[in-house]
Amino acid sequence: MLLAALSRTAKGEGVTVSGRVSTYGSTNPPASVSAVVWLSPASSAALPLTPVHTTLRQKNKAFEPHLLAIPKGSTVDFPNLDPWFHNVFSLFNGKRFDLGLYEAGTSRTVHFDREGVSYIFCNIHPEMSAVVVVVASPYYAVANKAGDFSVAAVPPGRYTLHVWSENSLPETLAGLSREVEVSGTTLSLGTLRIRETESARAQHKNKYGQDYEPPSPSNPVYTQQ
Repeated sequence: MLLAALSRTAKGEGVTVSGRVSTYGSTNPPASVSAVVWLSPASSAALPLTPVHTTLRQKNKAFEPHLLAIPKGSTVDFPNLDPWFHNVFSLFNGKRFDLGLYEAGTSRTVHFDREGVSYIFCNIHPEMSAVVVVVASPYYAVANKAGDFSVAAVPPGRYTLHVWSENSLPETLAGLSREVEVSGTTLSLGTLRIRETESARAQHKNKYGQDYEPPSPSNPVYTQQ
């Protein structure tokens, strides 16, 4: 049944699943929502995935975009578009990697071959952060700044809804998972209210597990202009 539904979706049919993420509980809430929503089959059936090759830029001492969602098996380029060095790393859940020190105008590439959430930082600039959410489903969406999301061309059937929000604890997010029945031509999931926690935004360490050292103007690695 699922394979037949997938075949129909490949021909342009399917259900548009939409909704909104709304956060609460933070005394200092961020200016915009940072969340990913995806659907996986309620059965044990594996979905066929089409990996993508995309880019997460380093520019103006920031990652662009800050939040990226991709299917398992995808590849991400990390070009350095700043006039100084960067050292991109991730040592947390998801894909662990350390791209080392690389200069302006060069790039590194990471193959995200497992599900999970990779929190990404620069070992030189503590203000830089990004998140890559890797899912084992082709049916996912990144919410916009207002929290709205839309997943197109989902085959009818039963799915498990998953939600990830940057400033929420894992146990909070796990409690939001639930089964949904996808049918018709559109499905609204309504508003998904997610509690934020200040501790989820705790200041991170460098790749050695230590506090960041103040930048040295005489060191070309830290050159600002």
